[in-house]
Amino acid sequence: MNPEITLRKHQVDAVAHILYGGNTLLAHCVGAGKTYEMTAAAMESKHLGLCNKSMFVVPNHLTEQWAGEFLQLYPSANILVATKKDFETKNRKKFCARIATGDYDAVIIGHSQFEKIPISAERQKQQLQEQIAEITSGIQELKEEKGERYAIKQLEKTKKTLKLKLDKLNDTSRKDDVVTFEELGVDRLFVDEADFYKNLFLYTKMRNVAGLSQTEAQKSSDLFAKCRYLDELTEGRGIIFATGTPISNSITEMYTMQRYLQYEALRKNGLQHFDCWASTFGETVTAIELAPEGTGYRAKTRFARFYNLPELMNMFKEIADIKTADMLNLPVPKANYHNVAVKPSVFQQDMVSELAERAERVRAKLVEPYEDNMLKITNDGRKLALDQRLANPMLPDHEESKVNACVDNIFRFWQENSDKKLTQLVFCDLSTPKGDGNFNVYEDVRQKLIARGIPADEVAFIHDANTETKKKELFAKVRKGQVRALLGSTFKMGAGTNVQDRLIALHDLDCPWRPRDLEQRSGRIVRQGNKNDEVHIFRYVTENTFDAYLYQILENKQRFISQIMTSKSPVRSAEDIDETALSYAEVKALATGNPYIKEKMDLDIQVSKLKLLKANHLSQRYALEDRLLKHYPQQIKSTEERIEGYEKDLSLYEQHSTLKTIDGTTEESKFAGMTVKGVSYTEKAQAGAAILEACKLMTTPEPQELGSYMGFPMLFSFDGFNKQYQITLRGALSHTFTLGTDIHGNITRLNNTLAEIPKKLEYCQEQLKTLHQQMETAKEQIDIPFEKEQELQTKSARLAELNILLNMDKHENEMIDGEPDEDIDVPEKKAVGYER
Repeated sequence: MNPEITLRKHQVDAVAHILYGGNTLLAHCVGAGKTYEMTAAAMESKHLGLCNKSMFVVPNHLTEQWAGEFLQLYPSANILVATKKDFETKNRKKFCARIATGDYDAVIIGHSQFEKIPISAERQKQQLQEQIAEITSGIQELKEEKGERYAIKQLEKTKKTLKLKLDKLNDTSRKDDVVTFEELGVDRLFVDEADFYKNLFLYTKMRNVAGLSQTEAQKSSDLFAKCRYLDELTEGRGIIFATGTPISNSITEMYTMQRYLQYEALRKNGLQHFDCWASTFGETVTAIELAPEGTGYRAKTRFARFYNLPELMNMFKEIADIKTADMLNLPVPKANYHNVAVKPSVFQQDMVSELAERAERVRAKLVEPYEDNMLKITNDGRKLALDQRLANPMLPDHEESKVNACVDNIFRFWQENSDKKLTQLVFCDLSTPKGDGNFNVYEDVRQKLIARGIPADEVAFIHDANTETKKKELFAKVRKGQVRALLGSTFKMGAGTNVQDRLIALHDLDCPWRPRDLEQRSGRIVRQGNKNDEVHIFRYVTENTFDAYLYQILENKQRFISQIMTSKSPVRSAEDIDETALSYAEVKALATGNPYIKEKMDLDIQVSKLKLLKANHLSQRYALEDRLLKHYPQQIKSTEERIEGYEKDLSLYEQHSTLKTIDGTTEESKFAGMTVKGVSYTEKAQAGAAILEACKLMTTPEPQELGSYMGFPMLFSFDGFNKQYQITLRGALSHTFTLGTDIHGNITRLNNTLAEIPKKLEYCQEQLKTLHQQMETAKEQIDIPFEKEQELQTKSARLAELNILLNMDKHENEMIDGEPDEDIDVPEKKAVGYER
């Protein structure tokens, strides 16, 4: 080891954990020095004869950086570093052969390259067969319990997918003689940023629970298979994961980490199935949350309460070496957080209300998923919260937008720190520069900064550095202060971006999906090696938009993560409240072991649930009253008017669609003649051509008179949203259809539109019957009282008693006999809450 480098105590302890323990998860906060820990562990393992060849799997863009730091710590090490060329199809076999035959201390490859090294077909078949057996057992259990049909169908679908994979493996027509993972001679696997592999195959009988992802990522299944092989080879000592955020998003990730690293321990305790693990340690609770469209509230079920936490953490800490920032006390600058809230423009307010309407249509299944869905709405909402011009570049640049607020702050820090050449980072995951000439926030920020006097070469985008060499050059310029403002996304500028030397400010222009991403962002500036004593982190929020919902999601996710990733001893169970939310009186009651406090906490949850149910009941009743007074009468009146209109139009249509013959009988008319722009046509082809000609001569998209057909006046217009011409037949009601390019086809469309009138009339008549029935049902339901009213009254009264007993509602709760407690220093109140 390089004698000039001394590892910190926590790094030495981590190396000892890897050498003397089994599989290890280095769950150390961002910037704790995990690279040196893994490097030292690999080299010392080899020196002690505990392993022969270590493989490091790191993010693709960090392979060279990893190699540099590896050789910095062990200058004489013999390492092999993979490049992009090595894993091109023609070179892959040769490179894998080099790994297998070479005596290397370590092999460093990227995440995507690691996935291209297959495990043997026999091992893949064995694991697929095990998974199929597990699912078959799960389906049988559900059928015996008479479980939900939906859950059974989902499991059967998963089983079918696995069988297809197995059939593909059994197909002997395609055989590749590439070197398999087992033949490489690797007996130690180090995985950096291991949370990238969180989407491991998971089957569960639960449904409709937020945070449970049942999607499978191929790279995760591949890693799991290789981990099982290494467990067999090393008896559970050959896998080391490292990540600053092992639980980055949901409860499933802790279980996933345990499956990778302590599968046998889970199996021994009967916890290898997720449902067994979840029923032992977790419970689903329902709480009110802001709806995604940001304009109301809804009830949502998610994992937010956890039991048996000491047992769970004891098991987890067999593999996890947890080191949080408060445990390490690293020499990092003090971070000052600033939340910048800006008011939305009139356009943004209007468009947010449209998003709410779209969401309602999606929930009511009034649109097909391919036309609109919640993912599209969420994405549009995120863009809208960032800048209204992302919805339409023609909209004005709102002076008080968060982009302009960010520009103001960047310029201020640039101006104030010009003499020291201090630098700034701007994170924005949306509207990245694509070089296609369309509006994007990156270009907008750069142009505004240049317009204010910042030299163009001092503002850079991470996206322009599209090779490792360019990235190195760019980072060097930021470290020297030649580039003063660097803009990038979490993906490109998060993990592995070490430019902290002169960083004074960091700006979060948008809110990412995961707490991990926010932590990785702040980890770029609150990091060892920053020469500033204090730094500033700005988070920009547009009020009454998706920003509030996204930050709420992060808060919910962070609650669970904070309960696990903590230096404190876990309590028996963790509720869906934050410790800092406890009042001083509650902390005192807990410290003195007052038995009433637990009862109060339980009642708080029960009463809030009952109030939620009552609020829901009242809401439904008010909605019914509103429907009886307004909705149903209006709907009935509107439907009756439509029926009347359809009847008139049907009469007109029938009158013109038949004609009398010489002998007095009637027959259906094939083409009843048409007037277009004052000219009468008796031939279908001529009429169709005249319509297309009229479209070509159109100078404005506004509706214009076209002529008449079967007694119906015709208007034609251009639909700018769908970019199509339309014709509207105006009778008692309007009947619109879209024009095509075929002259005969357009006449057919005209006839089909009119032929639909009887069906529409029949539908309206059925709708009218339904509305009358619904009105009668609503009258019956409106008088039903809230069934749990007595329980709510009883529990609310008991809660009020407990609040008085615990002295919760009085300001004097910090006083004893009118005097302050001798041992209480009031400014330290918050500290008492944390020490609980």
